[in-house]
Amino acid sequence: FMTIVVTGLSHHTSPLALRERMMVPRDQLPNLLTLLNAQLGEGGGVAILATCNRIEVYLCAPRPPEELQRRIISFLGAVNRLAESEFSGFLYHHANAEAAAHLFHVAASLDSMVVGENEIMGQIQQAYDAAREAGVLNRVLGALFQRALKCGKRVRTETRIGAGKVSVASVAVDLAESILKDLSGKTAMIVGSGQISELAMKSMIERGVGRVMVLNRTLERAKILAKRYHGEAIILQALPCHLHRADIVVSSTGAPDLILGAADFERAIEQRGRKPMFVIDIAVPRDIEREAAQVENVYCYDMDDLQTVAERNLSKRQDEINAASAIVQKETEGFMAWRRRLRIEPLIVALTRRFHEIREQEMARSAGRLGALSPEQLREVESLSRRIVNNLLHEPVKRIKNAANGERKDTLLFLAQQLFGIEEEGQ
Repeated sequence: FMTIVVTGLSHHTSPLALRERMMVPRDQLPNLLTLLNAQLGEGGGVAILATCNRIEVYLCAPRPPEELQRRIISFLGAVNRLAESEFSGFLYHHANAEAAAHLFHVAASLDSMVVGENEIMGQIQQAYDAAREAGVLNRVLGALFQRALKCGKRVRTETRIGAGKVSVASVAVDLAESILKDLSGKTAMIVGSGQISELAMKSMIERGVGRVMVLNRTLERAKILAKRYHGEAIILQALPCHLHRADIVVSSTGAPDLILGAADFERAIEQRGRKPMFVIDIAVPRDIEREAAQVENVYCYDMDDLQTVAERNLSKRQDEINAASAIVQKETEGFMAWRRRLRIEPLIVALTRRFHEIREQEMARSAGRLGALSPEQLREVESLSRRIVNNLLHEPVKRIKNAANGERKDTLLFLAQQLFGIEEEGQ
């Protein structure tokens, strides 16, 4: 019987410093998926959900949960070149129904740093697409991710959990406004041109920011985003030359190393005549050296700081959280019921095949005694025999399906196999 497990860590269980070291490089994801799936053998399934705030590995295979969890821990250690003792204490583990409930909870954005944000849906879709394209999704794990996406859509359609400012970008801009008091006429610098960067830019413009600079490693990408908001596009290498012009800096690149140090801000503050700067680093791993926060008049924040702000806003949406949780529970129950029905499919297929084999044998045995039948008569006799068999099967199949969700399912399935003499096929 297929076991589903998820092992991972997130902003709830681990510090940012560890999450920076536990990232899965996107360009290596196809190879890593294939490598991990090969260890499971035929029929296994793998998916990896990697975001700025979480890394989760999902496995589905006919193995005990403990064995699959051990494989994930070893995999994470090898990929990130870390000893297990450095990260294993920060991991969470879920199996079967708990694993399904966890993914649905994540898809509903109930596990996000900013509850109600929409970005997680796209990230789950990307994880599903990557696993599907790598050919490492089995039937059960594929269905789990499809139902997770359905659950997330239901939550956003049937509740107001996503109403208002519920993204990492909007929380960052809220924080900027609380520090600088008034954003009107300020100059913002967006470093990186991803989704979070664009959301931050849009939010700042709505609040009166007067000028926007967009920096990216590729100037063309910077131009595309800058054009949408009448901003200025700048190549990333020129960042130190323009840093002093910014009142607000939002950085979210995918760079593996720091792109700004404390010394860069020391120079920028001097050039600005000591005017304050608000800096938010929402990249994982971080783009900005920690010591930048020690520079006078530089107000520098990272993802851990945003988490504190986001948690203060949770109580405002508690009713919607309760409604979303109810949807998650129903979707989990629906998936587990489907999974139990999946378990009895081999028995039903074997039972149906056995009955029709007997029907065909008897039809062949009676062919000589029926005399010369026209094609129409032969088809009618064939149809009659099929109807008889299907009617005989109807009640047993219905009861077997009902047994899949009952307390005595194992006993009833065993008796059905014994009664109809199809134990080996049913297994």
